[in-house]
Amino acid sequence: MTDSPSIQADIREMRFEDLEQVICIEHEIFLFPWSLINFSDSIKAGYHCRVLVQPRSETDTQPDADVVMGYGILMIGPGEAHVLTVGVGYAWQGRGLGEKMLRHLIALSREHQAEFVLLDVRESNTGAASLYRRLGFQQIAVRKGYYPAMCGREDALVMKLEL
Repeated sequence: MTDSPSIQADIREMRFEDLEQVICIEHEIFLFPWSLINFSDSIKAGYHCRVLVQPRSETDTQPDADVVMGYGILMIGPGEAHVLTVGVGYAWQGRGLGEKMLRHLIALSREHQAEFVLLDVRESNTGAASLYRRLGFQQIAVRKGYYPAMCGREDALVMKLEL
């Protein structure tokens, strides 16, 4: 995290009408982004899909005009949870929003009696891996060639948080 000032954000369930903004963020921050269908299918499947939005002011005249700053998707199964994706728009990075979303997804995992949380992270994404370690995740494996990359494939670090 940089020394940028923290920013207020609310977390709520992701809705289909959020997907245009979610996809814009996804394309902004990832070279190999998820598709609109990936996000839509996650909502339809009942995964825990969340968005970080700017809090509403009392004078907001557009009640359906949330500004989506980031998102996270969590899949929960018997005894375990998997963070499928987390992203924060470039303009809002470095202000603790990724950590806020991860803490929320971890809390959801606990609420659903998961014993641990798993996630995959690109080996080159040292900033994200550092955040995960700071939150207590430990690397447990490497998935060789898991992610597409500009010059072939990139390994994924498999990380686990015991709850």
